[in-house]
Amino acid sequence: MEMDGLFSLAQPDLTTAAPAAGFGTPAADAPLPVRMRPASIDELVGQQHLLAPGAPLRQLVTGSSPMSVILWGPPGTGKTTIAHLVAHATDRKFVAMSALTAGVKDVRAVIDTARTERRRGGPPTVLFIDEVHRFSKTQQDSLLAAVEDRTVTLLAATTENPYFSVISPLLSRCVLLTLQALQEDDVRRLIRRAITDPRGLGGAVTVTPEAEDHFVRLAAGDVRKALTAVEAAAASAIAQGAAEIDLATAERAVDVAAVRYDRDGDAHYDVTSAFIKSMRGSDPDAALHYLARMIVAGEDPRFIARRIVVFASEDVGMADPQALLVATAAAQAVQLIGMPEAHLNLAQAVVHMATAPKSNSVTTAIGAAMTDVRAGRGGPVPIHLRDAHYSGARGLGHGRGYRYPHDDPRGVVRQQYVPDDLVGTDYYRPTEHGAERAVGERVPRLRRIVRGLGSRGAADSRGVSDSRGVSAETADRAAGGASGSDASQSPVASGSVAGSPASGGPGAGGPVVSATAGAEAEASASGGVPETGGAAVSASAGAAEAGETVDGSGPDGLADRPKAGDGSGPGGSADRPAAVTGSGAAAAEPDAEGDEMRSDESGDAAGKEQP
Repeated sequence: MEMDGLFSLAQPDLTTAAPAAGFGTPAADAPLPVRMRPASIDELVGQQHLLAPGAPLRQLVTGSSPMSVILWGPPGTGKTTIAHLVAHATDRKFVAMSALTAGVKDVRAVIDTARTERRRGGPPTVLFIDEVHRFSKTQQDSLLAAVEDRTVTLLAATTENPYFSVISPLLSRCVLLTLQALQEDDVRRLIRRAITDPRGLGGAVTVTPEAEDHFVRLAAGDVRKALTAVEAAAASAIAQGAAEIDLATAERAVDVAAVRYDRDGDAHYDVTSAFIKSMRGSDPDAALHYLARMIVAGEDPRFIARRIVVFASEDVGMADPQALLVATAAAQAVQLIGMPEAHLNLAQAVVHMATAPKSNSVTTAIGAAMTDVRAGRGGPVPIHLRDAHYSGARGLGHGRGYRYPHDDPRGVVRQQYVPDDLVGTDYYRPTEHGAERAVGERVPRLRRIVRGLGSRGAADSRGVSDSRGVSAETADRAAGGASGSDASQSPVASGSVAGSPASGGPGAGGPVVSATAGAEAEASASGGVPETGGAAVSASAGAAEAGETVDGSGPDGLADRPKAGDGSGPGGSADRPAAVTGSGAAAAEPDAEGDEMRSDESGDAAGKEQP
């Protein structure tokens, strides 16, 4: 048995790793891009950032440094050309394979042969693997040891982002060189060289400036694409007996520009990122451009629709709540109609997103809430909010003290909803953009009512008005007012809350505030006020004169200010307090225990599916 080839007299067998086709001298009938490959590194056009003296690419071609290299760049930028330069410019043994056809067995055969040659004192081996991103993890693993000890010098080419497609151990053993798409001047220079060079067309035809511009534009930085189009146009012109390629001939030869986009590659992520950022930046023109690039390249329209739906909540949010409806409608249209007509629905949704007011307050709010949850904040669910519909729940106290908001004429009551250790935490912070401005005006009042904070402060309670000319205390009470103490508030939430009965603030029996800013009136001595968080408002015309109810009919969905008085002046009907229903304390105050049970039962009945 042969021991690692130490005593073998036979020459190494390289037939196990068949070289990739095209690495010899090109034939006369080879494609024009193949015939025009540079014969030396000095003929290489573009990639000037890699060709400086002492740069890794120049060292690789000249053989002055046996480093392994991964070439990453879009098609037509010279990756295979560089491999040809390495194959012909050094005395190293060059073995080429394609990841499309080679397997682990082929890779190991080349490595074993290279190891044998190295022990015999033979030349080092350069292994070129084209499309290396198509190798599986196992296939890439088979290269590690040989690249580590330089049994082979790896030269790999890929059009995919190697940080995603190449395993980290292999990437760390190689130098990554990034090739850029060629500039228009570089493409133009290579076209002119192909027209006149004997390896190319040898001056058989000429190209008009208009046709040359057409080739450059269609190439989009891909030299192979440009030279292929030139060859097709030259063949068409010669067949017609013409010696010049004009614009009409060039357009007949090729009429579709190269679209650089790979649904599974790096361009996919780059274009998608630019698409989303253009909508976020409120540039509908740029957003439509990137949408068109994805559609023309054959991107799945469902993927595009999903990104628009996510964007509607992430970047538009409450600034334009209709954006989510538009996005979901577009996504549904994609499902019902399909392409190509659905591109109209996608375009409409994109324009709506790009031109809509923007707010990320929903995104930051849920992010902050999830951060707190992951950090362990959030104790037990308050007992009055717990599920009380099953037998035995009431014996555990579940639901006792729960106040059903719909039982209150304003639809908002003082009640603790968050766990004790999150009392007073604000996650949602509205912006001033679009429709969220009205929400931003409403949220602080809702928080004061729900948390029982009363008025905004002493200054407000003295009659200082807000920007609309309505005192804060009046607005608070018109929106619901502060309620008295109840079982739905824990000691943490209500122990030292301003405005609670214990602190001398407005409580359940507090005065009814008139619609005039700063005016106050005392409750009627003949009748108490039910403990529902403020004065009960009659459904009669007197109640309509006194103030709005919380029915969402106002500009921001909440009665945030009383109606302007329409009487004859101070003391008119608009300045009178709301009528209190009932004929006395007994009629106005239901039994406390019965009221509590009624509220609990109402909440249970309404919340069977959301206890």
